[in-house]
Amino acid sequence: MFYNFFEKIYRRQQLSILKKNPKVFFENIRLGVGGRFILDKDIKSMSIGKSVEFRNYTCILMMKDANLEIGNHFFMNNFCSINCLEHISIGENTLFGENVRLYDHNHTYDTSPTFKLHSSKFTKAPIKIGSNCWLGSNVTVLKGVTIGDNCIIGAGCTIFKDVPANTQVVNKQDLVFNSL
Repeated sequence: MFYNFFEKIYRRQQLSILKKNPKVFFENIRLGVGGRFILDKDIKSMSIGKSVEFRNYTCILMMKDANLEIGNHFFMNNFCSINCLEHISIGENTLFGENVRLYDHNHTYDTSPTFKLHSSKFTKAPIKIGSNCWLGSNVTVLKGVTIGDNCIIGAGCTIFKDVPANTQVVNKQDLVFNSL
């Protein structure tokens, strides 16, 4: 009983974060348990269409100068995240299976004279996901990718290059059975 009470308060706080930001536009969204929005005060803009649902334990991260556009009737399943440092757009009637991840950036690194990873420097490129798409469970979409309209991305795929419209992508792997 107390859990439900505190969860309702938490959801109201998360929606309040969106309402207070003049650069955020949304209407009629549903936010599940444990969902959160982490927005830099200097985002460029965030627009969320009508009838959008974020299931449980989803996370939207937006950094300075980032732009996020989500179309009408978008559905984000449990444990998904959108990590936006530049620009991500998602079309209408698109749905994400559980644990889908979007990253419009990578950490930068040097290889010479020695290898060095930069934890707070990034290369960035926009992500565009079309309308009427379905990204299955555990799909990861990396920076610079465009996924056309009417695409199905199979479970477990890592999308690192463009996918044309009306395409189905599958994670082709063979199962090997050995007798014990």
